[in-house]
Amino acid sequence: MKITTIKLFNLILSVIIIIASIMLCHQVISNGISNQKNKNDYAELNHVKYGLFSVDEWKRQINVILAEEINKLALSRTDEREFRKHIEVLLNALIDKVAKKIREGNKGSAEGWVAQAFIDIFVSLEDIKKGIPEYADAIIHEMTKSKTKGQIKTMLNKQLEQYFSETFAAQDTSQLSRILLRTDSKDIESARIKLNKAISVKHDLIVKEAVLLIILSVILFALFGFSKQPLTSSQYIVLVLSLLILLIAGVTTPMIDMEAKISRMSFVLMGHPIHFENQVLYFQSKSILDVFWIMITHKDIQMKFVGVLLITFSIVFPLLKIISSLGYYYNYHRAKENPVIRFFVLKSGKWSMADVMVVAIFMAYIGFNGVISSQFGQLRAAAQEVELLTTNGTSLQPGYYLFLTYTLLALFLSGFLSRKPQAFERKDQ
Repeated sequence: MKITTIKLFNLILSVIIIIASIMLCHQVISNGISNQKNKNDYAELNHVKYGLFSVDEWKRQINVILAEEINKLALSRTDEREFRKHIEVLLNALIDKVAKKIREGNKGSAEGWVAQAFIDIFVSLEDIKKGIPEYADAIIHEMTKSKTKGQIKTMLNKQLEQYFSETFAAQDTSQLSRILLRTDSKDIESARIKLNKAISVKHDLIVKEAVLLIILSVILFALFGFSKQPLTSSQYIVLVLSLLILLIAGVTTPMIDMEAKISRMSFVLMGHPIHFENQVLYFQSKSILDVFWIMITHKDIQMKFVGVLLITFSIVFPLLKIISSLGYYYNYHRAKENPVIRFFVLKSGKWSMADVMVVAIFMAYIGFNGVISSQFGQLRAAAQEVELLTTNGTSLQPGYYLFLTYTLLALFLSGFLSRKPQAFERKDQ
């Protein structure tokens, strides 16, 4: 009676755990896809093409610098002396040029000869040139008036505005418009703030849900799989359902985020700082299904082949193994004697690529980390006069740990079956 009560309690508990796991699986997938979209949009807003590689952004920063320099425009005593020298030289050359022009114009006619004779008698070129310092002082005095300075600055600002209006590059901003519309934001900065907050909240929630889902699955295997008693039909179904839930959550939820960005780059131009922040060079957040879809839709036949292999060893093979284990457990149509079924259930562990997938993703994570860190190190060394702060945001995501848990527990389930064949023999008799 006591044993029956314990079995009933375990059965009820396992059903509750499976229901909770299904709900958690749905939440993990839903929140994972939603947060994946938020991350992609946030990366798009911070992409280097809208900042460091954007003509408009350079125009904005340089325009501010030049406008400030124009507004600070003033002649010092030293500048006035140097400027006066240049004005005197120019006036001297201008007077000679005017006299030469007049003389050439008066050639070839009697009236011109008379006019030139009159000028030679009554106009002294040397006397005019003696007044050059006074003319230069008058020009300097006029230029240093507040009104004249204002007119010069206004003219320079208008010319600067014209130059910038003629400097442009065609850029597709449809993505930015879509993101602003989706986030209900008026500008890029407010959209960044909203997305960053949403990503942080969603990520914490996904991690909690994924950890809870893993804990529930481990509890089920500890409750039934590691006991000395043979697996009953209901217990086996529960463990298979738990594996399916982990597999579905693992392949549909992003496994790895790969990000390389320049957190801050700044240098000084004309005494003014120019800086760019959060410049995303590369970002990808992908699940196994995302990678498969990218490969299978690629025009290159080799990429399609790799995509087929990916989906085969990460989804098809594990599903066939689960289905085969069901047939083996219930000995459906003498499945225990079928060599294919026996291969999938008892011998496919070393052929199953699920564990290889886990290692491959982890190695990709390490490799990408190394490549980005190395390249950023070279970039910082080459740009010694530029303050450069780089960030490698590559990280493993909950989908990876869900798939890893599935892989480990699937190996344990195969072990349970191979260790207890006597249980099946008693069922057949």
